[in-house]
Formats: sequence, C-alpha cells, structure tokens
Amino acid sequence: MIKPSRRLAPLATSVFTELANMKAAYKQDGRELIDLSIGSPDLPPPDFVVQKMNAYVSNPNQYGYAITGLAAFHEAVAQFYQRRYQVNVKPHQVLSLMGSQDGLAHLALAYVDAGDLLLAPDPGYPIYAASAHIAGAELYTYPLNEENQFMFDVETLPDDVKQKAKLMIVNYPGNPTAAMADEAYFEKLVAFGIEHNILIVHDYAYSELLFDQREALSIFSVPRAFETAIEFNSLSKSFNIAGARIGYAIGAESILQPLAALKSHLDYGVFLPVQYGAIEALEHGDAFLETQRELYEKRRNTFVEALQLNGWTVSKPGGGMFIWAKIPDDGRDAMSFVKQAMEHAGVIVTPGHAFGKEGEGYVRMALVQPETELRKAANQLAQIL
Repeated sequence: MIKPSRRLAPLATSVFTELANMKAAYKQDGRELIDLSIGSPDLPPPDFVVQKMNAYVSNPNQYGYAITGLAAFHEAVAQFYQRRYQVNVKPHQVLSLMGSQDGLAHLALAYVDAGDLLLAPDPGYPIYAASAHIAGAELYTYPLNEENQFMFDVETLPDDVKQKAKLMIVNYPGNPTAAMADEAYFEKLVAFGIEHNILIVHDYAYSELLFDQREALSIFSVPRAFETAIEFNSLSKSFNIAGARIGYAIGAESILQPLAALKSHLDYGVFLPVQYGAIEALEHGDAFLETQRELYEKRRNTFVEALQLNGWTVSKPGGGMFIWAKIPDDGRDAMSFVKQAMEHAGVIVTPGHAFGKEGEGYVRMALVQPETELRKAANQLAQIL
C-alpha cells in the first residue's frame, strides 16, 4: 500500500467529519434541523454584483487565465481600505487571493522552514494550525480564554518561543470566540512583531460585521504595522459570495512578495468575471454593507436575548457572525451537548474543541438563519439546558 505523506496525520478532521455524518443521518431520517454549525452566509449577494458577474460570464473573451489580480481590483481594495478603515493602502500593497483561506493556508509555506515556530490561537480557525503542519513547521498554540479576555498577552511567551517564532496568527473579530481587539492591543502586537522579527498575521474576514456602533479597526490603523504585519480579508462574508472565492492580503510589497511568488506556481488567478464582480462590490457596496450589518445585529440580539430568557447565560458578541457559548456546568462535555442538541432540540451547533483543546466546554453557533428560526432554535435548546 502506498502511504500518504506524514504531514497529513495532524490534519485529521474527526470532529467535523463526525458532525457531518450525524447531520446526514438525521436528515436522512426526515427530521427537521436548524443548522447553526457552519459560518456560510445564508443571504444572497447584492443584485448589482450578480448582474456584473453575469455580464462578464456571458462574454466568451473572459475565460482565459487571469494570471494575477486585475489592476482595477487592487485599486478598488486600496480605495475601500481608505474609505472604510481610514488606512492608506497603495495598489501594490494588495495581493489578490482565491479567498482569504487561500492565503492563510499557503503563507507558512512561503515563510517558515523546519525548526521555525508558527504561533496560532487556541481556539482558532483550523487552517491556522493546519498551515504549520502543511509547511513542516513547529506549531505553538497560545490560549484564548475568559481569563485573558480572548486577547493573549504576548509578553508571557517563553523567551525561546519568541526567538524561534516566525509567524503569529491573530483574528479579530474572532472565530470562534467572537472577541474584539482594541487599538492598544494591536499596538502591542505590532511592537512585539518589530522587536522579535515576527510576522503578525491578522485574519480580518469579519471586518464588516461590527455591532453597537463599533468602528472597524484594521491592524494597519496603528503606526508601523506595515513593517511587521500582513492582513487577510475577504468578500465571502461581507458580500455573501463565499463560493466565488475571492479575497486579498494587505501588506508591504516586500512582505507580500514571497506569498505572491509561491502562488505564481499554484494557480493562475481568480476567474475574471468574479474579479469584476468584486470590484463592483468594493466600489458601490457601502449601503449594502450597512444594511447587512444591521441585519446581523438584529439576529444577534434576537438569538442572545431568547437564549437568556430560556436560562442560558450567553454574552452578546461585539462583532462577527458567531455566538461563543459556554455550556452548562453539569458534567457534559461539548460533544455530548452537541449530540443532545441534535437529538432533543433539533439544532446543530459546533463543539468548541473542534477549534482546539481550549474550546472544550463551549459551542459555536452561527447567525446564519432568519430571526424567526434563531428564536425557535433558542426555545428548542431550552429543552437540554
């Protein structure tokens, strides 16, 4: 038998596979389920974006290799950052990607060697840790928990870790924790990166889902960030085009270049009609973004308030599309709670340990259903509290 690479061993997706199998079995039995497990938007893209893509999809001259991002796409991203986040970005400081996960998955390959450390949050989006294993780097996970308000103090890292670390991944608004970083925290991260020559990698995929009149905060909002940081963003959640796969990285040209060089050997760019649709979204989508933000805020309020009325103490997140909820302290682990939620409440949620061992004792619930369904889910979950 020809064996697969050893680097695949740590990439086992047992929790997600088990969850998918459980969902399939329940649906096969004809049972109704309210699915809050996957952070995939349930809403359509803006009509004007679909119309723009349709126009180019119908053009037979748009089916060649894109090779790289269109200059107009890079310019649209730069203008978007200036307008939305008050960050001065030049077009050459933008790298187009097939979704932000594309860049996050491959960045370690472009930057780390055997013996280098990659610092990833626990709990955190699975691709963070997986990218280290794919690249053959060493992985060091740092804890995010209630004690540190889901903002780890980098100064508590051991000296040998600081010396070996090459990349540190952070994510605000957070997935799964829904935590929000402030300017002071980003300033500390930037200073840490500069002092120890560590690339600070900020996953900013939920940049447009901010609640309670919070202002968007890019890591490049703080001085000197371009010396040590790279930021990944995406149109998947902001414009509901997750399947179209387009995103981008922001950073100094010298920092982007290794990833750009690697990607030149991996793909031939994003499908041109998708790029034109993304340009349309970035240039003309501000009103849509505000409407969508309001919708998600209402969903958050409805769901959290319904959960609280049913006796589950859950905090309102300041941003993102997830509720990170501590399960009742009655001896159940996260997977037991998830199974009971399916069996007795007809609601699918994700166990926290799917995102790392620090996530045990929590579940993640995505705000990807209408308010009526979220209220119904909260009422049904009351049966297992």
